[in-house]
Amino acid sequence: MRILLTGGTGLIGQALCQLWLKQGHELIVYSRRPQQVARLCGSGVRGVATLEELGGIRLDAIINLAGAPIADRRWTSKRKAELRASRIHLTDRLVRWMGTLSQPPATLVSGSATGWYGDGGEQLLHEDGPPASRDFASQLCMDWEQSALRAEALGVRVVLVRTAPVLADGKGFLARLLPLFRLGLGGRIGSGQQWMPWIHLQDEVAAIDFLLRHSDARGAYNACAPGAVRNIEFTRCLARVLHRPALLPLPAFALQAMLGELSGMLLGGQHLQPERLQALGFEFRHAMLEEALMDLLG
Repeated sequence: MRILLTGGTGLIGQALCQLWLKQGHELIVYSRRPQQVARLCGSGVRGVATLEELGGIRLDAIINLAGAPIADRRWTSKRKAELRASRIHLTDRLVRWMGTLSQPPATLVSGSATGWYGDGGEQLLHEDGPPASRDFASQLCMDWEQSALRAEALGVRVVLVRTAPVLADGKGFLARLLPLFRLGLGGRIGSGQQWMPWIHLQDEVAAIDFLLRHSDARGAYNACAPGAVRNIEFTRCLARVLHRPALLPLPAFALQAMLGELSGMLLGGQHLQPERLQALGFEFRHAMLEEALMDLLG
């Protein structure tokens, strides 16, 4: 297949490129820094700075993962605008460009996040249900999904991947936690009772590949491991794998003082299962947290 990726130089994008190069696919990455694409994604991957460089190219699929990091700094008005532009405005531009092609790609797999649901408390949330609550992150995801779904009017199959925090060795979500936990300074966040979805990078990549190849897949899918845990269980498990204590909780008031509105993402959570993925027959290699952490860190 000939596949165009946005966000191809990110954690998930790079792993997808490695997989698909091995499978023999032709890959193109749309990036602000196309000169770095071959180094980050593989020597066989082409980087482009504009969609217009592709002319009337025929594509089999587009994988849309671009988006500025959502939890790396406070949500000022300027930062919120950047987050929307990097997701929604880019996706709008992508769908408009698809409409100019004589033959649009058959499939668009577009990113989203488990934050779509908002803080769900104790509810078990379902992909075909509404958000549990509304905040900036959930509205961002909802608008992002709606932008991608406009491609359906072009006859494109649209798949929305609601990704949980991705676990990878020394990268992404874990990279922020490991320095503290390795010093024995980790602990629960707030009460620790909030549900905390997660997924191993290997399963995230396999799920996207599965959904791309599964022609019946449409709509939203939770990309989260079936072994759901609360934050306190996650921190205890991480500490146990690292052979360290987890005795220093981060109080809610301290997090709120440091991060403002962004703290709600960490103090709230979503109780989720990958129901639609499993119903299609997808099998997780890393379904339980301790085994996943041992695979990455043990």
